Amino acid sequence: MKLRSPLFIAFGFSTLLFGFNQSNHEKIKEVSTIRLSDTATSKKQIALMLDSFNLAASNADYKQYFNFFTDDAIFIGTDATEYWNKKSFMIWAKPFFDQKQTWNFKSISRNIYFGKCSDIAWFDELLNTPMKICRGSGVVVKQNKQWKVQQYVLSATIPNSQMDAVIKMKTSIEDSIIAKFSEIK
Repeated sequence: MKLRSPLFIAFGFSTLLFGFNQSNHEKIKEVSTIRLSDTATSKKQIALMLDSFNLAASNADYKQYFNFFTDDAIFIGTDATEYWNKKSFMIWAKPFFDQKQTWNFKSISRNIYFGKCSDIAWFDELLNTPMKICRGSGVVVKQNKQWKVQQYVLSATIPNSQMDAVIKMKTSIEDSIIAKFSEIK
């Protein structure tokens, strides 16, 4: 039996290794392409869901609006005291929906982001509202092939040039809230 030369063995090993790496590289590229495609599709689905979510509110469609939330959703409003789980938010909002005096928000700019998990995303958007520009942001999760809001934060935007005036207006109200939360800690 004739032994193979070390050069022949090294050549064979490097050819095998290169072929393995080339195959893996192609697989990784294919998976990355699929991931980008899935991400683009998910972004479109999330954008459509958020537009429909806002439309349901403007149409005072209570059932449809709250179906866009997960069961464990949190809604954080513009007022420092507005922190609701889904059930308490539904109770608070019901009279507004019943009287058809809901909110009308339209996205004018939106960003959607994904981390390592393709079934969780977060977003931020500028909204045209009766309060002028507000910012909506939050977390959405995919449940049963549908995107749902798990956390939503509504913020009023304040031009930096007006911040001092706004601080003066809200100081008397929010000092008591600050004191209350300071006692809790």
